[in-house]
Amino acid sequence: MKHVPPPEDTNAQRFELARVQTAALVIIAFAVVLFLLVQAQFILISLAVAIILFSLTADVISFIARQRIGRLRVPNWLASIVALLLIGAALLTMTSIVVAQINTVLQITLAYAERAPEAIAALFSWAGDDTEAAVLNSMRSIELSGYLRGAAGGATSLTQASVLVILFVGFLFAERVWFQTKLLAFTGNPAQAKRIGLIISSIIHRVNYYLLVKTGISLVTGVMTYVLAQAFGMEIAMPLGVMTFVLNFIPNVGSIVATGLVALAAYVQFGDPTLTVVIFVISGAIQFMNGSVIDPMLMGRALRLSSFGILVSLAFWGAVWGIPGMFLSVPIMVMMLVVCSHVPALRPIAILLSREGLPDSEDQLDKS
Repeated sequence: MKHVPPPEDTNAQRFELARVQTAALVIIAFAVVLFLLVQAQFILISLAVAIILFSLTADVISFIARQRIGRLRVPNWLASIVALLLIGAALLTMTSIVVAQINTVLQITLAYAERAPEAIAALFSWAGDDTEAAVLNSMRSIELSGYLRGAAGGATSLTQASVLVILFVGFLFAERVWFQTKLLAFTGNPAQAKRIGLIISSIIHRVNYYLLVKTGISLVTGVMTYVLAQAFGMEIAMPLGVMTFVLNFIPNVGSIVATGLVALAAYVQFGDPTLTVVIFVISGAIQFMNGSVIDPMLMGRALRLSSFGILVSLAFWGAVWGIPGMFLSVPIMVMMLVVCSHVPALRPIAILLSREGLPDSEDQLDKS
């Protein structure tokens, strides 16, 4: 007599097969998305920066468009053009400053190239002559010119990316008038369109707040580093200040790298371990005070991101997009936290990303 499996076993097998297929599809989709992120990184990074700049200025444009000059009202298109011109001028100016400081650092690095291996190897003199000699040989084996050419190429691509960002921002300004109409047509439900609009507004508010606070803290830290380097007579005081300002946008790691650069530049120039330690301690104190005391006080509960989640996001986007990905890691994480908080199926991810494990509720979304 032929054995017929119970219906329960058949259903369980089908359910298990469906789970395996779903997992396989998720893995394949993740691999495809990761491949596209890597291959199209230049365009995607430029687009991400353009969206951030657009979100920073959208409210300002709306404010300008509401103003009146006598009986005349400022047209929305005129406000958008003025804002685009200001953004373009500011972005190109900042890019030229950063590129100029990078070139200055590269020129001074070439001048210090012969002294740097001996200076770095001397840091390991306490471990014995053999260790110092091994470090010296390792440092001399590094092809510094290749790294410098790569850095110069990165500086050139920074200018190209700035032009592309300006173009993206211009198209976003042109489309902003029709955003609500498109959102309503896309959802087909006014309530759903309003909810999605509130989520987007919450993302924009939090990212803008983070960037404004981070810019202020980074600017203060850069100025204090410049004053410190200038007080000790360092030759690259201005480049160190600019690099500190830029690196402080990279969470956690940026301040450590900036402090190490200041100490390394001091040791290469002066060759005095005691003076280097003094500069290192003062620079570290500046970073600790601004980054670990003042920064959290100003951020408050606006972000509530998990510190471990920030490190994971930093490592992932750094591996995918390099240094630009490190700069964008926190804004992307903020976006993920807000979106996952209001999608029931993704809420466990929001719990992992939030600091206290308490992501936003719908009531908080209405108040944001």
